[in-house]
Amino acid sequence: PEKFTERMRALLGDEYESFVHALTQQNAKKGFRINAIKADTDTFTEADALPCKPLSYVRHGFVLEDEVSGIGNTPMHAAGRIYIQDPGAMASAAALDVEPGMRVCDLCAAPGGKSTQIAAYLGDGGFILSNEYVPKRAKILVGNFERMGIRCGVVTSLDTSEIAKLYENFFDIVVADAPCSGEGMFRKDVPAVELWSEENVRLCKGRQGEILENAAKILRCGGKLLYSTCTYSLEENEMVVDEFLNTHPDFELCEVKDSLRAVTADGIVFDGALSRELYKCRRFYPHKADGEGQFLALLHKKGVHGAALSFGDSTKPLSKDEMRTAEAFLRDNLLKMPDGRICKHGENIVIISHGYPIPPRSVFSAGVLLGEIRGKNLFPSHQFFSSYGYLFKRKQELGYDEALRYMRGEEIDSTDFSDTGWCVLTYRGSTIGGGKASGGKIKNHYPKGLRIN
Repeated sequence: PEKFTERMRALLGDEYESFVHALTQQNAKKGFRINAIKADTDTFTEADALPCKPLSYVRHGFVLEDEVSGIGNTPMHAAGRIYIQDPGAMASAAALDVEPGMRVCDLCAAPGGKSTQIAAYLGDGGFILSNEYVPKRAKILVGNFERMGIRCGVVTSLDTSEIAKLYENFFDIVVADAPCSGEGMFRKDVPAVELWSEENVRLCKGRQGEILENAAKILRCGGKLLYSTCTYSLEENEMVVDEFLNTHPDFELCEVKDSLRAVTADGIVFDGALSRELYKCRRFYPHKADGEGQFLALLHKKGVHGAALSFGDSTKPLSKDEMRTAEAFLRDNLLKMPDGRICKHGENIVIISHGYPIPPRSVFSAGVLLGEIRGKNLFPSHQFFSSYGYLFKRKQELGYDEALRYMRGEEIDSTDFSDTGWCVLTYRGSTIGGGKASGGKIKNHYPKGLRIN
């Protein structure tokens, strides 16, 4: 749009022509991350067969140097060994120092790129609350948690103001990847170009301020708040941050790692800005690095206030018969009992690896769905296979072609064990899904909605 080009010319000055050339003459680059939960990052050899190079600023991140079609229908993707993600989008979460056991909230999480990137390093004792206001998108988020084998997550669909009431001063890290005008996606998202207007930029700015305000309430003192967008406008980026800092003196901007500074531009200290440290914000441009447009600001909350939760746990215990059935299934099929508590959330039997309460409403996924009890037997879920497959007694490794057959829903010959029971099918050691072995065959339990043609 003409107004957009005028604004970008004013922002970029001498760099404007290089920016336009990248948008109009160069193809968008795709990237992917190795999932440390399900793949050994030191021995991940699939990258050797792809035209890719490692990203200097993202742990276990790569950029594809040539177009690769169909990567989403490969066994390495189905097994959750990788997550396909724009290199610029990976940069935001790369600004964070995530440690095992941390409590993290991703306020605007779908489809799950940043949440799964963070969750890979939290461990079972950690906790990530991934929220998505739009229910349809929250379901996509659950699907990605399932494929990536995340055990420490809870997925909700709430307004950020509701989360602010539930989790006061609670999280070590809060991510606010706010809905925006999407200018940074113009190269690969034609509808974003068609829908762009200055009015929408202003509407987004108001919404982003509200989200950031709620993010501040749930961050503990000493914690880090990551504000990010996939747009370029001053209004949605530095202006939002400047207004926030002006009304929150307990927050300060942080410098990011040198590796991230090397591929980004400084934030813009615009005329009238109250903060002189807006240069610490980072701008990711397609003419400076592989990937689409991103903005990020890393903020630190000062002070020493304690955490507070305003709700009780919404789970309930299993009946004696249900617990007996669940424990018998786990003893029969796993090498050891999984860590965490087995309980019911609604009508679902779940395993929750962390010790934190589950919110009272709009929860799409709590921990890992164990399965469904029918009579005296438990039938495991695909999420359980994906998340706890590494603990199964019966495992069968599949080659590439055999893994594709499994992904199509075909029956597999049982070659690695002879007894009857539930088993997992793996590709390069990572669980794709499960099945039921009997009579030398493995009945396919890969969900029909995930199968490929």
